[in-house]
Amino acid sequence: MAESEVREMPERGNAPLVRLDPWAETDFDLLRRINAPEMTEHLGGPETEEKLLERHRRYVDIVGKGTGRMFSIVLLPDLQQVGSIGYWERVWHDETVYETGWGVLPEFQGRGIAAEAAVAVIALARAERTHRYVHAYPSVGNPASNAICRKAGFQFVAEFDGEYPPGNAIRCNDWRVDLTTELTAEA
Repeated sequence: MAESEVREMPERGNAPLVRLDPWAETDFDLLRRINAPEMTEHLGGPETEEKLLERHRRYVDIVGKGTGRMFSIVLLPDLQQVGSIGYWERVWHDETVYETGWGVLPEFQGRGIAAEAAVAVIALARAERTHRYVHAYPSVGNPASNAICRKAGFQFVAEFDGEYPPGNAIRCNDWRVDLTTELTAEA
């Protein structure tokens, strides 16, 4: 899919229709809004402006590196940016896999937007035909993100002790989707 293309997901049940737009230079304000304390509670808290600028640069540049993709989540039909999602390479248990993560602004949470976007991003990662798995690692104390994993068709693998950001201990769940099989998300 070209950088200027978007991915629209058909409506399922009461879930809103979303579109994933490739992350752009103009999305820095969205990243700032996602960096709020209530959005980063399970991720060690808000990042500094410097770290946020570094993150934004990584998001913009990732496509050119061929190691993943980042998107803004756009709510249709209003074309309102409501969050971010993406996938990127990482080594997990001696295997290169994709990791995914998302954030939906508080006023749009609880509507199925993140699950809809996760299904879309899994389809995009699957189409790359690069890695077998995509993983999500929400905190065990984040019931909303763990529910999104279940709803989007991830399979629970195990709990583990991790660090995020570096130096911040966090207990996480490892959720995984096999990209070589078709996704069966909950309705």
